[in-house]
Amino acid sequence: MYVGADYYPEHWPQARWKTDAKLMREAGFNLVRLAEFAWVFLEPEEGRFTFDWLDEALDILGRNGISAVLGTPTAVMPAWVKEKYPEVMATRKEGHRVNWGIRKNNCFSSGAYRLLSERITRAMAEHFRQTANVVGWQTDNEFGHPYCYCDSCRREFQAWLRRRYGTLDELNRAWGTHFWGHRYGEWAEIVLPDDEGGHNPGLCLDWHRFYSWLNVRFQAAQVRILREVCPQHFVTHNFMGTFSELDYYDLAADLDFVSWDNYPVWGAPAVPYGASLAADAMRGLKKRNFLIMEQTAGPGGWGTFGRNPRPGELRKVCYQQLAHGADGQVWFRWRTCTAGREQYWHGLLGHDGRPLRRYREAAQVAGEYHRLAAAVEGTTVKADVAMIYDYESIWALRIQPGYGPVGGSNFHAAAQRYYDACFRAGVNLDMIRPTDDFTAYSVVIAPHLYVLPDPVARALADFVAKGGVLLTDCRTGVKDGTNLCHDRTLPGLLGDALGISIEEYEAIPGDDKDGYAVIGQDDLPGAFTARHYCDWITPRKAEVLAGYERWHMKPYAAVTRNRFGKGTGYYVGTLCEEPAFYDALIADVLKRAAVKPVVAPPAGVEASVRQARGRRLLFLINHTEETKTVTVPAGGVELLTGRPSRGSLTLERYGVAVIKLK
Repeated sequence: MYVGADYYPEHWPQARWKTDAKLMREAGFNLVRLAEFAWVFLEPEEGRFTFDWLDEALDILGRNGISAVLGTPTAVMPAWVKEKYPEVMATRKEGHRVNWGIRKNNCFSSGAYRLLSERITRAMAEHFRQTANVVGWQTDNEFGHPYCYCDSCRREFQAWLRRRYGTLDELNRAWGTHFWGHRYGEWAEIVLPDDEGGHNPGLCLDWHRFYSWLNVRFQAAQVRILREVCPQHFVTHNFMGTFSELDYYDLAADLDFVSWDNYPVWGAPAVPYGASLAADAMRGLKKRNFLIMEQTAGPGGWGTFGRNPRPGELRKVCYQQLAHGADGQVWFRWRTCTAGREQYWHGLLGHDGRPLRRYREAAQVAGEYHRLAAAVEGTTVKADVAMIYDYESIWALRIQPGYGPVGGSNFHAAAQRYYDACFRAGVNLDMIRPTDDFTAYSVVIAPHLYVLPDPVARALADFVAKGGVLLTDCRTGVKDGTNLCHDRTLPGLLGDALGISIEEYEAIPGDDKDGYAVIGQDDLPGAFTARHYCDWITPRKAEVLAGYERWHMKPYAAVTRNRFGKGTGYYVGTLCEEPAFYDALIADVLKRAAVKPVVAPPAGVEASVRQARGRRLLFLINHTEETKTVTVPAGGVELLTGRPSRGSLTLERYGVAVIKLK
């Protein structure tokens, strides 16, 4: 199991390197990431490579039993690149190039930048392919910015569209350019959408697809070189959880596994539901475990900084990720930098380089991880419940939110409501793409599946007919794959599976302080508050689980449940303010699907199960500053203490437990 830190030897005197390596070894570290921002130190002038300093750093680390992941350093170009090839700088919407001096400021369509990227990647690969303690590569760093509006990107976009649509007639049809008379007669007439609020929605959605493709193509060139020169090394990239400028499924496709950067410690202490959702999304990209490439190590910030992790908090942050599929983790960073923009992005060591509290807590985690390695090896999360995580719906909802602005139709906010309720119920989820096979799951949750091509709708209906339980909600099935509205009564092809029709809908005004009262009944009891949006649902065959109190809404349902074939389809036509609404709804969904969690965790405690053939490990994480008691299956062994589990387990503040179940 890899445990370590992101290390920047170029930031410190060479005389310090041996001290750093010794402290890492004593902490139980066995991995560092190096060089992802070191291009100018590796190629100080075009075509002249200087690898000797990195050779020395790697040698010192290797003699201390520490392996390395090398980053291709293309996220920050040297000054000589922008001076010699000014066209590599990204262009803003206003038409001027960005200033050099920050990171992530290149144009991904620039031929010069792509060639320079491939050259430094090949030079590094050829030099370090036989270095004994280099085990893998990270491509670039946190792909995702910037959007570029230069002439090169415009020409590339036009060529990409030509390959996608074949003819202008098909593009005009797909985008509905008869509206406002925006029909294209030549490919060269197509513009870049510098205002998503005003441009054609089909154009805007394809612009997101194209920009994602540019990043995927840029990475693919590096991956090809690394696979050719260093076939014995793994290749990964550090993703950013729920960052959504790129289609991460596509970016992950040619990597060995996904890594990601986890920074959940901001603001007041709270249950980090979002970090669990992000972990499941990262595991879902390739349906395999992942590595944490950057883990919270201290207060984060550039100009200002956040709070310091409480004692024990760094440890429980790590265990949350281990519980959801991490097979190792690397803290960002080793030592807090004394220069540059990230002087206040704190590491395990402070500016003074002394091994204090955060270092000691990291060493505790490293020791525990190594003790757990044999038990954890080969295990992963196997869920009965899946959530569809769809980048095209995310983009299309950004282009036309439909309701808002505060609390508008944000895909992530919608997904998080259902996810949090599953978290509180102690149920694991897989995050899947809309085109995945649903048959491995008992429940599929499809929040705000705004872009719903017909094949996906038919697959979901078939899933229900054959015995699955589908939970979906408002704004599902509005658009087709080209961002045109379906010319059908909502919810379109899901109408029979859900047993409803939606002939009208509305945004609830933001100045309506009371919202719309929702009254649940039968299996969804309670009084709730609808905010932001509501469908006017007419049940056809479906049962009504909740309705509205407002006079104009009394004829319509807020929540329905429908038997269809061997399965059940749920529809939620609004957004309820109270978490208790989602808890009650998910409880009914799980009951219908016969999904039973291993434990029913108390508030603030997270439960997750990793398993392999013949082994099941129950992870429990107390995210609160209070002592919690959890009812657990008897007959197992708590691996961190060696004590048998006897039906009840106490977790101190930020406490964790790993139980090998009988």
